[in-house]
Amino acid sequence: MADVNRGNRPLSPHLSIYRPLYTMILSITHRITGVGMAVSLTMITWWFLALAINEKYFELANAMLTSVVGGFVLIVSLWALSFHLCNGIRHLFWDSGKGFELETAWRSGLAVLAGSVVLTIIGVLVSRGVF
Repeated sequence: MADVNRGNRPLSPHLSIYRPLYTMILSITHRITGVGMAVSLTMITWWFLALAINEKYFELANAMLTSVVGGFVLIVSLWALSFHLCNGIRHLFWDSGKGFELETAWRSGLAVLAGSVVLTIIGVLVSRGVF
C-alpha cells in the first residue's frame, strides 16, 4: 500500500512549521550547553596540560584564560554548567512522571533559568574570594 499523498506534506516536522515554545527553547539550550561544556573541558584540559609541560607554556595558557575574553568564556561556561545541572534535575523529575502540566513545566523552566543564574553568580563570587 503506497501513500498517495506523501508528496503533499513535509517529510518530518521542522522548526519552520512549529512556533518556538518555551520548553522547546530550553531543550535546545540544554543541548547547546552540553556541547559548550565539551569545548570548555577542552580548554581546561589544555590549561592542566600546559601546567604539566613547562612553566613558560603554562604562563601563556594562564594569560589567555585570565584575560578579559578568557574570563568571559569561563563565566559563560560556568553558566552553561549551572544551566545543564538545573535542567538535568528538571529532567529527572520528568523521568519520574512528574511536572508535565503546562503551568508546572513553565514554572520549572523559570526555576532552571533563575537557578542557573544564581549558581553562576555564587561561583563567580567564590572564585573572586568574596565567600
